[in-house]
Amino acid sequence: MTCLIIDDNPIARTTLNHLASQVAGLNVIRECSSAIEAFNHLQADSVDLLFLDIEMPGMNGLELTRNLGNNDVLIVFTTSKKEYAAEAFELNVVDYLVKPVSPGRFLQAVNKAREILDSKKEEIRFTNDEFIFVRDSTVVRKLKVDDILYAEAMGDYVKFNTPQKSYTIHCTMKLAEERLPASKFIRVHRSYIVALGKIDTLQEGGLVVGGQFLPVADAYRKVLNNRMNIF
Repeated sequence: MTCLIIDDNPIARTTLNHLASQVAGLNVIRECSSAIEAFNHLQADSVDLLFLDIEMPGMNGLELTRNLGNNDVLIVFTTSKKEYAAEAFELNVVDYLVKPVSPGRFLQAVNKAREILDSKKEEIRFTNDEFIFVRDSTVVRKLKVDDILYAEAMGDYVKFNTPQKSYTIHCTMKLAEERLPASKFIRVHRSYIVALGKIDTLQEGGLVVGGQFLPVADAYRKVLNNRMNIF
């Protein structure tokens, strides 16, 4: 788990770095002396977790959190003031540590962050061609491969669509394509993998599966026609 330490006080940064060095699997990428410095770093490189002071010159920690918007980074506030706690938790931070931070309390916050990260990690596992196991939030569910109509790319996620519901997990389309049985599924577009047996109709520019029109890219059309024995 990678992290940034953000605090304008060099002694506070050193203390947190020392605590982090004692936790297995926690890697401090950088110490930042201001929120702006951290913001600029996060525009270029992602990390898993921020240890973020609140009261700093210029942009404070609360403002940085709001400016990060939809960034998936987890945040633990580290501050000498208790009065920001309610506002901080409205921002859905992982934890709120009041300085001086004890080793036990620091470890508790790290474990909270690790549990959240683990729940977000991609989880696709096959036992055979009949079932796929996907992590749905914090629950791993067994999904019948024959129930899958199509897989759809959604940024850093893939949504597996079935007649009943959809399951969105954190993984790449490349991984989904590798794991889904090639005998039953085919890539038809950069953003779509479909179940051959679920295709209702083929038409100009795309196909219909489960009542949903999906585009077919020219690069995949010949392979699709061959797989469906279309001449």
